[in-house]
Amino acid sequence: MATLTLKNVSVDFPVFSSKSRSFKQRLLSLSTGGRIIGDTSTTVIRALSELNLNIIDGERVALVGHNGCGKTTLLRVLSGIYTPSSGSYHANGRISTLIDITLGMDFELTGLDNIHLRATLMGLTVTETKSHLSEIIEFSELGGFINFPMRTYSSGMQMRLAFAVSTVLQPEVLLMDEWLSVGDASFVSKAETRLKSVVDAANILVIATHSPGLVEAVCNRVVWLEHGEIIADGKPSEILKHVFC
Repeated sequence: MATLTLKNVSVDFPVFSSKSRSFKQRLLSLSTGGRIIGDTSTTVIRALSELNLNIIDGERVALVGHNGCGKTTLLRVLSGIYTPSSGSYHANGRISTLIDITLGMDFELTGLDNIHLRATLMGLTVTETKSHLSEIIEFSELGGFINFPMRTYSSGMQMRLAFAVSTVLQPEVLLMDEWLSVGDASFVSKAETRLKSVVDAANILVIATHSPGLVEAVCNRVVWLEHGEIIADGKPSEILKHVFC
């Protein structure tokens, strides 16, 4: 059974004074007897504030709210990219993220090398990657270009490869930052079909979105965030009229 549970989770980001980071300021401080000149204090920005959330099998959760409300930060906590500053987070089930599908790829390496890099970041073993290798290459439609450096690819080719790797698994928990639309025009239809298949097979979907139409079509629960706090949590019919009014 897949579950995601957050208890009193907060995420803080320290913002250092520009003066305290300045190399010139540090040189000046040494020349004046080692005294630090200027403000060396930090400001802490709280991106998420004491969130309590429990997501279970069968739920398709939309994260909604204005830009900067904490949606992407929450997705990164759920994926394990960010560790809570306080509180606890526990996940059951294999998690796949479509937040940044090119994460971990090195454009100086070949497409083949990048398949292995991205797959490793996704948690695939060497054996699992090898078993999916032919499928990924075929789906990406790169042919012989798979052995060329990724920097020689067009943007469409880069996205096709990243998408092919990122969607090769059928995860129990799928995390997305908006609905993906990738690749060249001829690739879009195939990508949409594959993405829908991955979404349908997942036990849990959590997606950040600004689209009420997508929420109504895909999701059965809405979590409304503002200033890092949960404003409301319930059925789309109950919450969407307040968020997108």
